[in-house]
Amino acid sequence: MSNTRMNIGKIVFYEDKNFQGRSYECSSDCTDMSSNLSRCHSCRVENGCFMVYDRNNYMGNQYFMRRGDYPDYMRNFGMSDCIKSCHMIPMHRGNYKMRIYERENFGGQMHEMMDDCDSIMGRYRMSDCQSCNVMDGHWLMYEQNHFRGRMMYMRPGECKNFSSGIGMGGMRGMRFMSMRRIMDSWY
Repeated sequence: MSNTRMNIGKIVFYEDKNFQGRSYECSSDCTDMSSNLSRCHSCRVENGCFMVYDRNNYMGNQYFMRRGDYPDYMRNFGMSDCIKSCHMIPMHRGNYKMRIYERENFGGQMHEMMDDCDSIMGRYRMSDCQSCNVMDGHWLMYEQNHFRGRMMYMRPGECKNFSSGIGMGGMRGMRFMSMRRIMDSWY
């Protein structure tokens, strides 16, 4: 398979559980699913990785989906509402690098990460992470140790203040305790 084909994601959304009802195929970002389906209760990721959101415009709770079938993702992920928008995560090959900071605006302790961290407290003796700078790669940040709890997708760029929720899909007040790279093997 060529590299071009591998970089194209494809997700199919279905109105009902178990891949029933009308469907909508998507190979890019979609800010508002309601223009394609009245509801969405199951999906199948045929290629690539996606973040799906329970509100329009990439807002609300986020859920990471990689290749596979999700016949009743609301029950599997504990979602209280349907998928309303989705973002395709581009494949990244190369180095991963992120700096995490104890305080907002890149203050306090700083640690540079190049691999997964299942506990910032265990590894760095950091009780909180309030800002970050992603230099390379795509990452998932989790609110609990060992990659559990609500998550946030981070792409290259700076996030100066997690507690404000600005630029984070409206997820105000989230704290991050573990981080994981989105690897090309997940595609």
